[in-house]
Amino acid sequence: MNALKNSDAKAVADVTEGMLLATIDIAVPPDRVFRAITSEELTQWWGSDESYRTTKWTGDVRVGGAWRTDGISQDGKPFSVSGEFLEVDPPHKLVQTWHPHWDPSAGVTTVTWRLTAIEGGTRVVVRHAGFGAAHEACAGHATGWERVLSWLSRYSREQS
Repeated sequence: MNALKNSDAKAVADVTEGMLLATIDIAVPPDRVFRAITSEELTQWWGSDESYRTTKWTGDVRVGGAWRTDGISQDGKPFSVSGEFLEVDPPHKLVQTWHPHWDPSAGVTTVTWRLTAIEGGTRVVVRHAGFGAAHEACAGHATGWERVLSWLSRYSREQS
């Protein structure tokens, strides 16, 4: 691979449509990214001491399989997110429902990960949809996805 520099994560929310798009280029191949988002490896990179830390990941990575993450917020409160895998096409695409247990009013949304091989690495595009009229949640998740993709990029860089 050439020397692709890991780019900064960028996200934009379309609150009127209740969805957001986030993207980053990462200097590792798609299969490496796919493994980082669909295995216990996720606990090694999803979070930081300044915000929250994911401490446990479980998942049955197949269509209809369940997944769940548990973690601790910066102030020590536990949290969890769970869902179901709707589409699994390694290492190119992963679609999953997203149910944040800390916010019952948010409902269940859908996260689509698209991993595209580019020269020197992978373009990661996350589409998070289904926020409906929850405009603040949609906008807040855009900021959150920028952080998450930056953590993934840093982890990938450290592992290569």
